[in-house]
Amino acid sequence: MLDHVFLSVSDIDRSIAFYEETLAPLGIAHALDYDGRQGPPGHPDLKGFGKDGRVFFWLREGTVEGHAAHVGFVADGKSEVDAAFAAAIAAGATEIHPPGPQLHYDPRYYAAQVRDPDGYSLEFVYKEWQH
Repeated sequence: MLDHVFLSVSDIDRSIAFYEETLAPLGIAHALDYDGRQGPPGHPDLKGFGKDGRVFFWLREGTVEGHAAHVGFVADGKSEVDAAFAAAIAAGATEIHPPGPQLHYDPRYYAAQVRDPDGYSLEFVYKEWQH
């Protein structure tokens, strides 16, 4: 199980706004800002997003390698997948694949996938056998 993920983004303010809108349907919110000066030398400033008291998704300004990462976010049902996909598109994402069953994985694997403004692949996923 992962504890956290950092993504480097080219425009921190744009990315905060994008993720605030995109992740809201999943109940994930901008929860914490970390001042890098509090950490060891060279630690970046971080903008953290989380849910249920856990901050697990962090943004930092830096060099973007958009096709180098794919992040899957858990949805609590098909309607959350649909809502997160719609919110991401409205916030400026580009579609990779619309919501629907991902039969190449499992007929119960329901997901949608987009690219964020920096080119990162984001997936909103509901797997009924895991919920």
